[in-house]
Amino acid sequence: MKKFIIASNNKAKVKELDRILNPLGITAVTAASEGIDLGDVEETGKTFAENAYIKALAAYKKTGMPSVADDSGLMVDALNGEPGVYSARYADTDKQRIEKLLFNLKGIPTQERSAHFVSSVCCIIDENTVITAEGKCSGIITEEPHGQGGFGYDPVFMTDSGKTFAELTAEEKDRISHRGRALRELYDKLSKTEF
Repeated sequence: MKKFIIASNNKAKVKELDRILNPLGITAVTAASEGIDLGDVEETGKTFAENAYIKALAAYKKTGMPSVADDSGLMVDALNGEPGVYSARYADTDKQRIEKLLFNLKGIPTQERSAHFVSSVCCIIDENTVITAEGKCSGIITEEPHGQGGFGYDPVFMTDSGKTFAELTAEEKDRISHRGRALRELYDKLSKTEF
């Protein structure tokens, strides 16, 4: 199995990436699990794709190993695309982020609470091989959280399945999620690449 560094400390994200990359003979590991400190990487990009590249490049330069980074977030139409690239920095904790989002949507009817998750993935295999992929999933923001699974905004993001991401199994979420879609595209591209 070939090890790819996942430029994230989010255990749920690393697990998700490992599940999807494993069939290609790739084990997703964090820099920390390899005894390497990536330090803080400043996400200065204006788009998810720019931030994913910044993180993947930093991990690649620090470790010399193939590196994968994902930048993803929630874009709410009624809030002009917020929280967008600031999704993880919208507040301090998942609970606070959800509370802030629901507060900002207070009084907005269900049919006007449309939103979509976007995931941009960047994989740097070496100086000459950079692979990118993007996925999107549309839904609505519920008025209160539902479900115990997932992470981030999952409990308030409902797809046309009638369930929030937090109510889906990992396999159900992988099939329809923004990250699942981006990673399938990455999987397809990696399967045609030598590494």
